[in-house]
Amino acid sequence: MTEHQDREDAGEAGPETERGKALFEELLWVHSIIRRDLAAVEQLAADVGDGLSGEAVEDALGELKVRGPLWQLKVNCLRYCRHVHAHHGAEDVLLFPTLRATDPSIGPVVDRLEADHARVSDLLDVIEAAARALTDTDGDDARRRVIDGLRDLHVHLLEHLDYEEHNAGPTMRRLDRLWA
Repeated sequence: MTEHQDREDAGEAGPETERGKALFEELLWVHSIIRRDLAAVEQLAADVGDGLSGEAVEDALGELKVRGPLWQLKVNCLRYCRHVHAHHGAEDVLLFPTLRATDPSIGPVVDRLEADHARVSDLLDVIEAAARALTDTDGDDARRRVIDGLRDLHVHLLEHLDYEEHNAGPTMRRLDRLWA
């Protein structure tokens, strides 16, 4: 158990707020959409391994980019990868400084979340480049890069979402505003 969790368990943290609980519920909703799309990513990796063409991979990635309902409704973004980039960008700018201000002991948790965001961003860039390469050169190496990128994203992003919900959730549920 982390020092941050020990403090919360000992009752040193402030009470949950209605706004904080609502913000956390919205975070869980966004994460559920990301998880849903990660299931499609995992299937896409399997399809690539089974010989799916480069054009079909690009089409499937394009479908993921344009169907994210949260982002279409909230900020009119038509790209799934942009959705994840933008969600993490908003957390970096709005949520994480507020978490640090609300509870300075959460610093190591936020540090890890920020590092995770950078890693996910890199993985999204790798996947997009690998999909373009598969369209240009439909070979085993290009297929392997797409499969590996999709699987790495799947594993890393799910781990990140779980860690964030578990470790930042208690502080987030106590927020009374979203800015520091």
